[in-house]
Amino acid sequence: MGIDPKDLHGEKAKRFEAELTDRKYQEELRRTHRLGLPPADSIEDKELASTFQRGEIPHFSGIKTFLKAPYLEDVNLVGEHEVAVVGVPLDTGTTYRPGPRFGPEGMRSISSLYSPYYYEQGVDLREQLDIVDVGDIFITPANIEKAFDQITKGIEHIVSNGVFPVILGGDHSIGFPTARGVMNAFGKKIGVIHFDRHLDTQKRDLDERMHTTPWYWAAHELHFDMGNLVQIGIGGWQVPRPGVEEARKGGTVVITVEDIEEHGLNAVADLALEVAWSNGAEGVFLSFDIDAVDPGFAPGTGWPEPGGLYPREALKLVRRFAEEGLLGMEVVEVSPPYDTSDVTSLLGVRLICDVLAASVKAGKLGRTRSGDPQTARAREIDERDGDDGA
Repeated sequence: MGIDPKDLHGEKAKRFEAELTDRKYQEELRRTHRLGLPPADSIEDKELASTFQRGEIPHFSGIKTFLKAPYLEDVNLVGEHEVAVVGVPLDTGTTYRPGPRFGPEGMRSISSLYSPYYYEQGVDLREQLDIVDVGDIFITPANIEKAFDQITKGIEHIVSNGVFPVILGGDHSIGFPTARGVMNAFGKKIGVIHFDRHLDTQKRDLDERMHTTPWYWAAHELHFDMGNLVQIGIGGWQVPRPGVEEARKGGTVVITVEDIEEHGLNAVADLALEVAWSNGAEGVFLSFDIDAVDPGFAPGTGWPEPGGLYPREALKLVRRFAEEGLLGMEVVEVSPPYDTSDVTSLLGVRLICDVLAASVKAGKLGRTRSGDPQTARAREIDERDGDDGA
């Protein structure tokens, strides 16, 4: 039996695009003219250009916020928005190759390559989601514990204002203070879905809390325990035995790449969600270490280990988890000094964009294609702005 073209995802996506509003895009064009001046007389398509760039295009220029989202200088106003992108440029916790302190800069820079429209999902983040970039947390690289306290305070501020945090790491030591900030603000038990090639559950490394220790310490906070920690992609020759011991004692669920090959993505996703949401957990946080992906696709990281996930596997899994609703997410261990043609930074950006798009499509964030609010926060924003959805 042949394929009916109308059943193809590509054909469905064309129909999705027709359902999307372009109100925010039109507002952006008006804004660029108002703030950047109308273009020179010789420019023919005057509607799409301005003298000074203030919008999405050209992609190769402009101030590099994440996806060229508005920069929110006054973080006291973060509660007026739905999603806040925040950089955490800490790599004091690395134990081999430094460089993730440049991860936020690298991901922001390459994110300008993207438009806000995702073809297959029929989602336009500019039209359907209120995103701001709040810049970076002030990090003290010479003192990791002070840095941890800064990170916790910053993430707690974002989450306590009801905003979805997108955290650009930084090495994976930030997993502890970011989870602590989420837990402090959320105030209820959480689960964690953790992508990595390494367990990151040992108590100390080099006599300190490092990028190999975040989940041991997060599990000793009030609202999280290792029984709600599911770890995907673990394996190879870089999994220290002290971390294995703590994972065994704590009851984490570890899923290797071989498990994914044997059982399939859907079964693994179902198991991961079951574990993360078990034992009374009321929210789930997603932590993605980019080294979970095979270094053939993500070479720019501190501890590359062959045999990891393919990008398509990782993207499908994070979309599935986002459909159930997340408290926030982080992408860590992107190290631009070791990257090739920005491909690792680009994958980090893609993971974030896919999570946001899947969250919008599932009604967990933002608006429908026609612009109707799907969440209480989206309705509050419309009411504040006097937006009637027309």
